[in-house]
Amino acid sequence: MVLFLIGLVSGIVSGMGIGGGTILIPALVIFVKPEQHVAQSVNLLFFIPTAIVALIIHIKNKHIDFKTALPIIITGLIGAYLGSRLAVSMAGNTLRKWFGVFLLVMGVYEILRKGKSVRTKKEA
Repeated sequence: MVLFLIGLVSGIVSGMGIGGGTILIPALVIFVKPEQHVAQSVNLLFFIPTAIVALIIHIKNKHIDFKTALPIIITGLIGAYLGSRLAVSMAGNTLRKWFGVFLLVMGVYEILRKGKSVRTKKEA
């Protein structure tokens, strides 16, 4: 049941375009307790079908700018290769800490960014 709930919540977040890994990886590590490399690998495998479903829906709703996406996709593939090589070379505990730092930085960024967008709307 825990895996079902983790998958459902991660799928909802992923479908919104936020990134299901922000939920999936910590939830797996906390509740299922796999090695960090395994949790991140499960996230990558989870990402493929959920991204396909979300992509189909966003394409149908014409919310994709392919001219913007293409250079991001190309450089993202290069980054994914380099990032996966780096992750495999790290100890699981080190990888977990770096992932935690990444989530913390992104969380702080989102809090600060949201505050700016709210002030901008009120000032307008």
